[in-house]
Amino acid sequence: MTAEPTKIKIRVLDERYDGERELTVQFNPPDYRLSKGSQIAEIGIPGIDSPLLQFIRGTNEKLVLKLFFDTTDSGADVRDDTEKFYKLAKINRHTHALPRCMISWGETGALKGDRTAFTGIVESIDQNFTLFKPNGIPIRAELELSFREYRTLKEQIRELRSYTRRRVIKEGDTLSGIAAEEYNDPGEWRRIADKNRIFDPRMLTPGQAIEIPPED
Repeated sequence: MTAEPTKIKIRVLDERYDGERELTVQFNPPDYRLSKGSQIAEIGIPGIDSPLLQFIRGTNEKLVLKLFFDTTDSGADVRDDTEKFYKLAKINRHTHALPRCMISWGETGALKGDRTAFTGIVESIDQNFTLFKPNGIPIRAELELSFREYRTLKEQIRELRSYTRRRVIKEGDTLSGIAAEEYNDPGEWRRIADKNRIFDPRMLTPGQAIEIPPED
């Protein structure tokens, strides 16, 4: 006996929301698309062939889903199903903002690498009605939803801090030596000293744990 496939679910995270808070797709999409970009500045230097590139900031990740709806068996208006999803692109009157959504598919991280869910807001939604009853009522539709990743400032700062590494001082270690290993530049020892409030770089204690801040 074939197991019933796990369906994609979209759950509204806002505490106050007038529509349905948990939506389940009728049919899982055959594929989905994740994309992410960066804003890069070009720094031109006279006399060199290519400009230097400077990372400015990242852009929000984007998730695009194409969903299919069909009510030909029952003859019901397919908009009764699609309107619940379409409402996600409208302002929540309680928050005066678009509702925050969590999109999940099973428990294996299918949507987000090692994570099981994608949290975002609807950036755009397109409805395409493709089959109608003689009286004009649509009974088949395709929806394309584009979600833009939503992360709070607190979450992003916590993630940046996680890039900081730790190491334990060994006998014979020096800050300049550690800087040479970590940054390929012994002159960066002061960055490590400032981070760990080491006022005398010659006074390192074996077994002492220090943090190695990320490079600029």
